[in-house]
Amino acid sequence: MPITLRRAADRGHADHGWLNSFHTFSFADYHDPAHMGFRALRVINDDTVAPARGFGTHGHRDMEIISYVLDGELAHKDSMGNGSVIRPGDVQRMSAGTGVMHSEQNPSRTAPVHFLQIWIVPDRRGHAPGYEQIHVPLDERRGRLRLVASPDGAEGSVTIHQDARLYATVLTGDAAVTHTLAPGRHAWLHVARGTAQVGELTLAAGDAISTSDPGALTIRGDAEVLLFDLA
Repeated sequence: MPITLRRAADRGHADHGWLNSFHTFSFADYHDPAHMGFRALRVINDDTVAPARGFGTHGHRDMEIISYVLDGELAHKDSMGNGSVIRPGDVQRMSAGTGVMHSEQNPSRTAPVHFLQIWIVPDRRGHAPGYEQIHVPLDERRGRLRLVASPDGAEGSVTIHQDARLYATVLTGDAAVTHTLAPGRHAWLHVARGTAQVGELTLAAGDAISTSDPGALTIRGDAEVLLFDLA
């Protein structure tokens, strides 16, 4: 199965003091024509926000935005009236649709928050804005690929307006999981933390691989991994 490798060190990087951000794909001041996204997957930002800091109120349109917290807490408020705190194990989906304003803050006075912000291009413009948040216990992600986002909300996942499925897994020891990629589908695998092995490749935190060849994709190691299955 031919695989394309994207090393963490090759990502875009912006250190704003209060925000340390690594960009898998072109974002803000980081522009690389070779890395504008993968299929409908447009953004994976690996963000660490300092205590009592955050993103002030700002707007989005026509984007499916998923937040996945690794450490700490992220406080969310939006113009739809939602207010929540996202913690490890939580998956938040905000459909910007025709337009939404929101803010994301680190409510802690002492600890940073480390999270992944993921943008997926929707299947069309003009969806009504929407919000959803679930908690996926560690036991449901340990040693298995747990579906956390899908177009139909299957298995208790959040619902996104795109033919894309996002799986999360936490591997320990020499545990392994396998995903079978169907013909015509495309996979992007992102190592959130730890070290994973895919075939002969050793992947560290922030590393990613992609493939468009059908077949079995086996992941093993001590790692937390996100896997996207895309049209």
